[in-house]
Amino acid sequence: MSQKNNWTREELIVVFNLYCKIPFSKINEKYKPVIELASLIGRSPGAVSFKLANFASLDPVLKQRNISGLKNGSKGEKEIWKEFHADWERLSYESELQLARYKQEPITQTTSIRIDDLPQGGDRETIIKARVNQQFFRHAVLTSYETKCCITGITQTELLIASHIIPWSIDKGNRTNPCNGICLNALHDKAFDKGLITITPDFEIKISGKLLESSSGTAIFFQSYKNQKISLPKRFLPDRDFLHYHLTNIYKG
Repeated sequence: MSQKNNWTREELIVVFNLYCKIPFSKINEKYKPVIELASLIGRSPGAVSFKLANFASLDPVLKQRNISGLKNGSKGEKEIWKEFHADWERLSYESELQLARYKQEPITQTTSIRIDDLPQGGDRETIIKARVNQQFFRHAVLTSYETKCCITGITQTELLIASHIIPWSIDKGNRTNPCNGICLNALHDKAFDKGLITITPDFEIKISGKLLESSSGTAIFFQSYKNQKISLPKRFLPDRDFLHYHLTNIYKG
């Protein structure tokens, strides 16, 4: 494979897309998704791994854990990092669209989005974009939490939800921001969505009195977690401002 020098923006955004979807421990050149992406963009697995490590060096959660990629990264990675964090909604979709172009496949095929039930016309494109972004968000959040509920530790993928801290309908700009997400099992996701539990900016679990005082036996699924800390993600730490919003605007203490 002939080696290229300058990395294009398109190459970097699909590498960052991969960074969001695979564990930090898997960013080496022997991991199959790294090898596959390298083949798609005409780079060596080592070069893609190098760029993934550069993105890791910019991740504040990894820095807090004293884990980092290369020391400072490069200008290109810093620009892509800032671009995503400034507009997750647009860049998430753009990175998926670019990946589909490299694969020479429709984005619905690349992302395994079912389109049989979709309407024709402009609404169809809007729905496809929303579903692609929802899928990106789920991948990023579940990977950050090592596919474990941050409250209970449940690892059954079918029961896990990438929960929005600030609801999807309220904050369009952060719909696909992994820092606006936490990994919860389906029951606790529903309780979080309805304001029956919350997570404070200090990552402590609060349980509404409506649940704890319930006579239906529901409390047993929640009371042991009261005032406990959640398991923190390996990247994309929940934004404390988002958690404060949920605590003050959605939680029904």
